[in-house]
Amino acid sequence: MNNKAISIILFILCLSPALLPAQCKVVNKAFKSGEHIRYDLYFNYGLIKAKAGEGSLVISDANYKGVSAYKTTMLLNTSGLAGNFYTVNDTLTSFIDKDLRPLFFTKGAFEGKDHSLEHQSFAYDGDQIKIRAIRYWNGKQKFDETVTTGDCTYDYLSVLSFMRNLDFSKMQPGDHHQIQFLSGKDIVNMAVNYLGITTFKANNGKEYEVIRITLSVFNNNKAFTDQKEPIKALLTNDSNRIPVVIDTALKIGTIRAVLKDVSGTKNL
Repeated sequence: MNNKAISIILFILCLSPALLPAQCKVVNKAFKSGEHIRYDLYFNYGLIKAKAGEGSLVISDANYKGVSAYKTTMLLNTSGLAGNFYTVNDTLTSFIDKDLRPLFFTKGAFEGKDHSLEHQSFAYDGDQIKIRAIRYWNGKQKFDETVTTGDCTYDYLSVLSFMRNLDFSKMQPGDHHQIQFLSGKDIVNMAVNYLGITTFKANNGKEYEVIRITLSVFNNNKAFTDQKEPIKALLTNDSNRIPVVIDTALKIGTIRAVLKDVSGTKNL
């Protein structure tokens, strides 16, 4: 076999179905419709560390344009002193198919004095994914663009569903899994970083063994104030992979969501 033939074979292998959208399918073992998690929110900014309100994460069955789907809704609402200092009232909604592929994402956010609304819709056609991204900022349209990619790409909420189903059992602290992520209208390279196992006592009084995870962005993107670790999470080290803690970087400080109640889990 000559070098040209070998090169062609290697090229074909590099385009193996594992990298194509048709193979973005993930078997869901971690959650089901009816899961409901409630969180206490904490705002951290310099010397300010205060309880800031409540949040929730709810998963339900849905039908999205004729496709059987999971609907995930996350609410973050600040109140009290922290809410007066920096208001956060966000509603995030994601539709993913039963193979955990993103279909539609929307986020309505009141953060500080600004209001934003964004939509991301995903269309799968052969080995390509077309994503239409729209954003309004304080009532004015900032962009309406369509991007095309050949790789699996996730939004703010679908990436959480993906992470909950990753196999961390063979990973060592410092290992990472690379994915693509849509931030606004930009596709960025993101790493799911595995930092090992620890324990954490949640606000429901239970102590959980948890997997420490961070998400880091490879290339510069203004959507994240902390380019190294814009999102951190603690997932239960069991078959449910419940997000016990979610830390998110804001324009000012960070917001921490700590589990205070959970019901409707998939696995006992």
